[in-house]
Amino acid sequence: MASPATTKTEPAGLLIWWPATVMMLGTLLSFLDRFALAQLSPTILRETHLTATDYGYVTACFSYAYMVSTLIWGPTLDRIGLRLGLTLSISLWAISSASHALISTFLGFAMARVALGLGEGSMFPGGFRTAMDTLPPAKQGRGIGVAYTGASFGAILAALIFPPIAVRWGWRPAFLVTPAAALLWLVIWLTTVKQSAFINHHKAEKLHFPNIFERRFWGLAFSYGLGSMPVGVLGFLAPLYLARAFNLTQTEIGHVLWIPPIGIEAGYFFWGYLSDRFASGNPRPAWLLFAMCCVSTAVAASTLVHSLPLAIAGMAVTQFAAGGLVVVTLRTGAMNYSAAQRSMTAGITSSSYSAAVAILSPICGKMFDAHHYDRALLLVGLLPLAGTFVWWILPVRRTTA
Repeated sequence: MASPATTKTEPAGLLIWWPATVMMLGTLLSFLDRFALAQLSPTILRETHLTATDYGYVTACFSYAYMVSTLIWGPTLDRIGLRLGLTLSISLWAISSASHALISTFLGFAMARVALGLGEGSMFPGGFRTAMDTLPPAKQGRGIGVAYTGASFGAILAALIFPPIAVRWGWRPAFLVTPAAALLWLVIWLTTVKQSAFINHHKAEKLHFPNIFERRFWGLAFSYGLGSMPVGVLGFLAPLYLARAFNLTQTEIGHVLWIPPIGIEAGYFFWGYLSDRFASGNPRPAWLLFAMCCVSTAVAASTLVHSLPLAIAGMAVTQFAAGGLVVVTLRTGAMNYSAAQRSMTAGITSSSYSAAVAILSPICGKMFDAHHYDRALLLVGLLPLAGTFVWWILPVRRTTA
């Protein structure tokens, strides 16, 4: 059972967007942190003599840990609140991130990525809950976009920040940047986001864990998990793809790899607006999801011609579709759960995303070791369609149970 919604006066003007904006900065730092390894992978693999397959398994370690942690952090945030929950998770996140600077073996990287995944699991459930609890229904789709837009900003900044650090001082100091920034963010969150901002707050009176035997669980898991794959897998593949297929140096990769994440930014707001405008109360906007899936195939088409500009454009367009799928599938999936389970709902999506990345990363790593780049990118481009099809054949009744 959920406690009654807290009734508060809605903040005026732009202030209503401040909590979601602070969460945007948090997701920015979390993706900046997780993409540090991806951006530096050409240099790290060369100096540590790890293979792309090893790198794929290291990425999978993070994803499996993140998969578990989001399922735990989601219900935990619903029960103990965002302030305490985020304080605990970000403390673990900062410590595990800094540990990357001290290791150079496969086992060391695997253990560090597990710890990082356990620490970062609160950010997306926390961001979703913040947007839904602090904004009126007519603004919630865009609010989710604001809170999650930090993910693509983090990917953009990772491409601009980490390669120059690695070139000048080596790759190890790069892993000391985000822990300090994460602790600073925590101070901002605790001091500027007040409880009075949560105008739609519903507190869970007990821990609610998802039931994997329900169709609503699998519909949400497949639509979001596979729909968001271009965000995760392209982030993992893109630096190696540009280095190996186009012979770009670490510095040259940094000059161009900030472009595709802009597609995610545009996708959050473009498709989020369409969702607010035409599907705000529709739990099954099939036309919208299938339209985004068609756009998602652009990255696969770009491999037909060996052209760096087309490769970058294809990744950007696919990321544009993926950004929309992140917002729309999460919002529609949440309609099948109660307001007191908002963080748990976002935990399901983050967990499914991580599970898919964990499974696909080693597979794509092996394809890259075999120089089958086109097959890997074709797989990435078609996965959203597969996820949406599963969601389409698993309709569920709208419920607040």
